[in-house]
Amino acid sequence: MQTLTTTNAAAITTSNAAALPADLQSRFIAYVDARPQSLAAYAKGLKHFFAYLAARAITAPRREDMLQYRDHLKTEYAPATASLYLTAARLFFKWTEQEGLYPNIADHIKGAKIDRAHRKGYFTSTAIKNIIGTADRDTASGKRDYALIALMTTGGLRCIEAARANIEDLTTQGDSTVLFVQGKGKDERTDYVKIPEQTEKAIRDYLATREDAKPTDPLFTCGGNRNAGGRLTTRSISRICKDHFRAAGYNDRRLTAHSLRHTAATLAILAGATLLETQEHLRHASPNTTMIYINETNRAANTSAGRIAGAIF
Repeated sequence: MQTLTTTNAAAITTSNAAALPADLQSRFIAYVDARPQSLAAYAKGLKHFFAYLAARAITAPRREDMLQYRDHLKTEYAPATASLYLTAARLFFKWTEQEGLYPNIADHIKGAKIDRAHRKGYFTSTAIKNIIGTADRDTASGKRDYALIALMTTGGLRCIEAARANIEDLTTQGDSTVLFVQGKGKDERTDYVKIPEQTEKAIRDYLATREDAKPTDPLFTCGGNRNAGGRLTTRSISRICKDHFRAAGYNDRRLTAHSLRHTAATLAILAGATLLETQEHLRHASPNTTMIYINETNRAANTSAGRIAGAIF
């Protein structure tokens, strides 16, 4: 078997490459300087890729194998998942070539096109009222769920932002109550969302059930006996939201905890918020992301079909 080294890396081609060394996955993950969430995503993507190779007895993948893998992903998975898995493979082979370990067989292979329009559903104002109405506000867990859903909707919070929030992050800014958040890809709590009076009351009612809570404690904690007092994870938040969606009769697979963020944007625009106001509220880095919601609401308000029907019928 040919041994691949840095000195002969330039001469490596997909026609003479040896089998992939078995330990490259772990070596690559150890090499990458990224956040834990990104490392976990890359590891998951590579695990899937190597399982794909193993199932087909491919030990020395070539460019045509990568093309077939890309087509497999596009056929079997949603665009976002396909793009994630393919990105992991691309970065992996870019690294193997850089280290002189294996040729970059993924170079210039296009990924799955992701539609920038909504990939998740959102709720009407009536639906949100129905959903938060399913929380039993006579119990501590019910007060928590009510406050959590109210905050994620009015504040447009991501699951990770709700999970990272501590009690001390709830403070004042000017004449408003705000929650400082550590957003996606951020190392610090440098941004905040304004908290409406009704949402603040829901949060305070919930915190009143936690008599021994300290400012540094998580804003939302687990109940029950297994991990009582521990910080809610993003998975737990997703499950809590989904449970209340179902309890209110909304059992669509497109409706996830992140749909509350989509709902925040949509309801803000429908209520007259400008592009800039919505961008600031959702903490979008680019106005192009916010424009998705503007376009969606404009399209939903289009009455052309009714006008055509009126002309015909």
